[in-house]
Parts: sequence; C-alpha cells; structure tokens
Amino acid sequence: MNRTIGYRLAMLLVAAMLLAVLAACGGKNENNGAAANNNTATESNATTGAGNAGETADAAPVYPLTVTDATGTQITFEKAPEKVVTLVPSETEIMFAIGAGDAVVGVDDNSNYPAEVASKAKVGGMEANIEAIVALKPDLVLASSSMNAPAVEKLRGLNLTVLATDPKTYDEVISKIGQIGAIMNKPSEALEVANHMKDVRQQVQDAVKDAVKPKVYLEFSPGWTVGKGEFLDEIITLAGGTNIADQASWYEIDPEKVIEQNPDVIVYASINVKEGEKNPILDAIEKRPGWGSIAAIQNKKLYEVDQDPLVRVGPRLAEGLLEVAKKLHPDLVK
Repeated sequence: MNRTIGYRLAMLLVAAMLLAVLAACGGKNENNGAAANNNTATESNATTGAGNAGETADAAPVYPLTVTDATGTQITFEKAPEKVVTLVPSETEIMFAIGAGDAVVGVDDNSNYPAEVASKAKVGGMEANIEAIVALKPDLVLASSSMNAPAVEKLRGLNLTVLATDPKTYDEVISKIGQIGAIMNKPSEALEVANHMKDVRQQVQDAVKDAVKPKVYLEFSPGWTVGKGEFLDEIITLAGGTNIADQASWYEIDPEKVIEQNPDVIVYASINVKEGEKNPILDAIEKRPGWGSIAAIQNKKLYEVDQDPLVRVGPRLAEGLLEVAKKLHPDLVK
C-alpha cells in the first residue's frame, strides 16, 4: 500500500461530492469514438450476460460487442482491446485477475497490486496525465465515473474510448468484472473471479446468519466515515454488523454523535506510516474528548483492517469483506 495520507484525504473529499459528480455525468449518452451499434442482441450480451458473470455460462462474447457504462455512454468493440490504460487501482486489479494483464500498457500512480504493475507506465494519480495516456495510444481506458470525471471528459473529447464505472454494491462489482471480462474476451476467467467473490460472501453470510449484530463504526481516513448508498456500508452488513453511520455516502463525522450511538466495535483502515509512528486514524480516535466512554474503546474492540482490499471495487473486495467479518465475529468466521 503506497498511497499517501494526502491522497486518501483528497480521495475522500472527492467522494463526498459524489452525488453532484454523478448528476453531471449521468446525462451523457455518446458513442465516444467507438462505432455506433444498436443491435439489441449484442447489447443484451454485453450488459446482462457479461454483467452477471457469476450467474452465466462462460460463453465467448460475440463481436461487435456493445456495452453501456455508468455515464450512459454506449461503446462498441469490434474486437478485444489490445492496449488498455487503467486510471484507478480497482480496474488494474480486475485486468490482472481475469488474465488480461498483458494488455495493460499504463496504470495510475496508486496501482500497487499485483506486483507486475510496477513495470507498467504510470499515467498520474487523482489528476491523470492526459498527454501520457494519449502517448500510449490505448484502445480502451478504464476509469471511475466519479473519481476520474474530469479525465473521462477530456479523454472522450480526444476521441479515446473510455469505459467509466462506479459500482455501489458487491453485486455491481461482480457485474463490472463480468463486463470487463466480456470486453477483453476473458469470460471464463471473469466467471471464475465472480464465483470466488460469491463463494466468499456465502461463506460469511452462512457463518454470521444467527449471530447478534454489533453496532459498528468505520473510519477509513481521519474523521471520515461512510453511510448508506455505498459498498462499504453493505460490507459491514454482510459481515454481520450494523453500521451506525446515519448519513448517506461519505462524510466527515460529528464526534459527539458517535459517542451517542456508542458502537460496540470500531473498525479503522491501515495507513502506511514511518517506523515508530502510530496510525493517524487510531491516534485521532484515542485523542477525541469523551470517546473513552464508548463501549468499543472500553472493551478494546478497535480493529485495524487492510485498506486496499476494503476500498477498491475490484476482486479483492472479497478479502476486505472476509477480514471485516473476522474482526466482528472471530469465533464464527475463520
């Protein structure tokens, strides 16, 4: 995990404005440099069969293949892309997980998994380096419609093909993997990844189905949590907990409200720090006035979890779910 604290804070500030960003992007419906194709059967193959990769046969996709992304943009592929640039770590991880890593020619600065990404050209962080991306001459750019919104608009203006996604649930992550698998002509590999994610979810659900659900407070950057409408809220629920966050989306906390809600468990994300330094999230939690009265702190139920699998909407979200479940129900989830 190589991201800096400053990057995380920037990420969260952008996420807090997510609804406004989606409103700006949602009305677009353009071809984006790909050949127009309104074939209903082809569209269905891409958005339903591929989109539900964990539930369908691993049949080879039929080209030309038309898909619709999170911005409402329709994109047609005459064949599987041969040169792909990824602008967020989740998309990088998906490409490698489905066996399409060789097609990746560039990744964002924060992609750090798997190890093979170290040899790929870097194309910037939160603010993508448009010139570097164009120079790589990609057939496809994979992006987040919320986090990469400015870059998506600029790249489409340059007639580059961009697939922008923004999954809000575990199932939507699985669907995204299926869609990318179909585009890259890796349906069986995408199916395998999707089924693994479903198996992990079923394992967790079976283990915690009869368990008492503790009240959970999640803090993944100093002073920030997440509520309804986001995948992290669902992760807490799937893991057998009840999220105390009472606002939608990502937001900065009111410390007094957390005291009032008195969570049984506090989960916080790991952060890369220098040797001997304390995780700044834990440090902030321990220093907040009045928080010593919270049940989770009194009972020493503060648990650090690995941030990357927890916050990246890709294959390792299953690992994030499993880790949270182990923290909430250590006797039930192995």
